[in-house]
Amino acid sequence: MTVIQETVFETLESNVRGYCRSWPTVFDIARGCWLRDEQGREYLDFFAGAGSLNYGHNNPVLKRALLDYITGDGITHALDMSTVAKRDLLETLRDTVFEPRGLDYKVQFPGPTGANAVEAALKLARKVTGRQAILNFTNAFHGMSLGALSVTGNAAKRAGAGVPLVHVAPMPYDGYLGGDDELRWMRRALDDSSSGLDKPAAVIVETVQGEGGVNVARAAWLRQLAELCAARGILLIVDDIQMGCGRTGGFFSFEFAGITPDIVTLSKSIGGYGLPMALVLFRPELDQWTPGEHNGTFRGNNAAFVTARVALRHYWSDPALEASTLAKGARVRAALLELAAQHPGLSVRGRGLVQGLVFEDASPAAKACRLAFERGLLVETSGSEDEVIKLMPPLIVAEDELEHGLEVLSGAVSEICGG
Repeated sequence: MTVIQETVFETLESNVRGYCRSWPTVFDIARGCWLRDEQGREYLDFFAGAGSLNYGHNNPVLKRALLDYITGDGITHALDMSTVAKRDLLETLRDTVFEPRGLDYKVQFPGPTGANAVEAALKLARKVTGRQAILNFTNAFHGMSLGALSVTGNAAKRAGAGVPLVHVAPMPYDGYLGGDDELRWMRRALDDSSSGLDKPAAVIVETVQGEGGVNVARAAWLRQLAELCAARGILLIVDDIQMGCGRTGGFFSFEFAGITPDIVTLSKSIGGYGLPMALVLFRPELDQWTPGEHNGTFRGNNAAFVTARVALRHYWSDPALEASTLAKGARVRAALLELAAQHPGLSVRGRGLVQGLVFEDASPAAKACRLAFERGLLVETSGSEDEVIKLMPPLIVAEDELEHGLEVLSGAVSEICGG
């Protein structure tokens, strides 16, 4: 294994750094599904920037548009001023995403990160309803700022807040209790005035909990949740920050369930190129913001507007990417099921091109990821005990690259598990 000198990282960068500890090398170049370190060693990327690089590293179509924009002195920073780049993006969102799906959403640019989008969504729900409480779910992850942390399940992350995280209540996610009606407690508590549960402004949910361990909600459960909220005047927020932009197949991860959330948060791959960008989408009647009531200096990243527009036009004007993602996801799932069948204590869950290999005993998962890294594959763990190896390759991964990555992972898991 390559030995590197990380002196400047160790002496100047905060201890809070994380991924560099799992992948101890200095990366230099990235293209498509591959990264290269400064020693020239290549790594196949099944991490995709935690879901920010659905279209791969330095995607040539997006790069050309970005370079043309920059060399033409296009506006880079504009807060929320009107620009040609923003107009083109809004029109493209309307034409390629909203109208084909029959969606009528207003668009808010809240700031460049997923946490910014979640904070704005929670604030808007509380403003519109006049209520404070938010319901979230077990194993949820929505970001690291205070509002987003309050609706996150992980105890270690929540502890980092340093203050009480209030006006929230966790509910069992689909499958958490192992029953068929996981919404029974929520329904009962909401309808019982003596339950102690205040009527919430909103419910926030991920259709697939990536950081929580690749927990997948069933379409029927999501429909029941949407019906439960609508019947009680509770807003439904879908956090599509990691699972949107095609990760599960359709552009939005909730499409397969046939629901229309009141509010949707997007970030990560919405910028296309890995540039910071986030959106909050909501029904027009919810647009009760006053000018400047929620703002941010970097909510107008016009370079990201350009690459986002081109990504939408190039990849979402026809159903080819969705079909390809579902086919590749099926291949990954089949390979993981075959691997799980060879080793007791392993199972598989996922949807589309987010698939998880679940270890009953958590300890081998991180070891297998480390061995995979040493053999040139980037994969990470997730789940409350890091018991799941999460696979999220770029959606544009070629079939031979997919097979190579699966072969490396299979070898690493088999060696660690002793088979």
